[in-house]
Amino acid sequence: MKENSIMNPGFTYNRKRIDSFSTINEKPVDDISLEFFYKPHTITLLAISIGVVIYTAFVRDNGSIEKNIWDGFLCCVFFFLIISVLAFPNGPFTRPHPVIWRMVFGLSVLYLMALLFLIFQQTQTVRNILLWLDPSLATFHIDMEKEYGVNCSDITVERIWSHLDVFALGHFLGWMFKAILFRHAGILWAISCMWEITEIAFAHLLPNFIECWWDAWILDVLLCNGLGIWCGLFICRKLEMREYKWVGIKDIQSTTGKIKRAVLQFTPESWTSVRWLDPKCSYMRVIAFTQLVLFWQVSELNTFFLKHVFELPPSHTLVTARLILIGVIVAPSVRQYYTYCTDTQCKRLGTQCWVYVCIMVFEALLCIKHGHGLFQQTHPANIILWFLIQFVISVLCVIGCVFWNKYFNAGEISREASPIKYKGKVKFGSGSKQD
Repeated sequence: MKENSIMNPGFTYNRKRIDSFSTINEKPVDDISLEFFYKPHTITLLAISIGVVIYTAFVRDNGSIEKNIWDGFLCCVFFFLIISVLAFPNGPFTRPHPVIWRMVFGLSVLYLMALLFLIFQQTQTVRNILLWLDPSLATFHIDMEKEYGVNCSDITVERIWSHLDVFALGHFLGWMFKAILFRHAGILWAISCMWEITEIAFAHLLPNFIECWWDAWILDVLLCNGLGIWCGLFICRKLEMREYKWVGIKDIQSTTGKIKRAVLQFTPESWTSVRWLDPKCSYMRVIAFTQLVLFWQVSELNTFFLKHVFELPPSHTLVTARLILIGVIVAPSVRQYYTYCTDTQCKRLGTQCWVYVCIMVFEALLCIKHGHGLFQQTHPANIILWFLIQFVISVLCVIGCVFWNKYFNAGEISREASPIKYKGKVKFGSGSKQD
């Protein structure tokens, strides 16, 4: 290894590049404490898988055609996830276990395949599939949704309290999760405000985007979103201050200590302080951040357009399941995107992030195709103005955060400062080195 690096200077650089990509695409597990769960059990897994197939194919009652189709579909998903565990990459995380993140990647691939399949179907065919999954959808119409933008001058305690429903809790939990993902107050507040602008721009297509000003800017942005951002960043600060170097479970003597160590398995192995915006960052960081904001807005819009086009109630199981799936997919995707944008040694986008971008695009295409009548009502001026506002606010957010870091946080440097893409140099805090 040493001779190769001396004879060929590019060898060391290429190895660093490979290692940077491997860290975000298939992070190795260095410190294994719960040895049983990290030993290969492929033969046991094979036997269990075959047993499941034997039971579902021969032992169960196969009198119902619909149940046979459903069980066959679930068996295919089960085997695909088994293959995911054996073949797919870990992603950037190793806690609570790499198997979990391989299954998340497998579920994201399955969801992507389902979207591709539905794009090639007729709208009525998709509707019939949904009715087969849940016949109760036949009695629901999108016009039955709750209206938020009526009698805006009627501001009473009772009415304000009625708006603090389960969706307000969803706002809070969603923004707390986003804060843990992004870990930057300026970016979070910018995206929060830009989402309200997005609702205004698309209100002519989605009636439930019509809200009273006090509901949108006070209850949503300041109360629910703001409290969620504060709680999420508080959790980030606590995790950043904590040292995640635990001894192996076999080295712990007490039973209480062993139980505590097992519980800690479900917390992050390490915590990296992210630095999306740095005073010395190049214009490419502005482009990367703008892309991130637009992708995030489109992903959020997909949630509401899918619900509207296919007439699903907000509390439906499919809507909730999709939100949970997208949430767990986004976590490694944001980490991979961040590393790709900030680390000069990483020249490839992480696989999970790549799949997530495809999911976001195909969800939008699915809505456009099957909501053709809805999108015919689009006001092009609204969309163009929305895009320009998103871009301008993104640039202003970057500039504002850069100046804030330069003049107010000049002496604060993260414990794990991220490498910054800047004209062929890797910058760590105040130092730099050539590629």
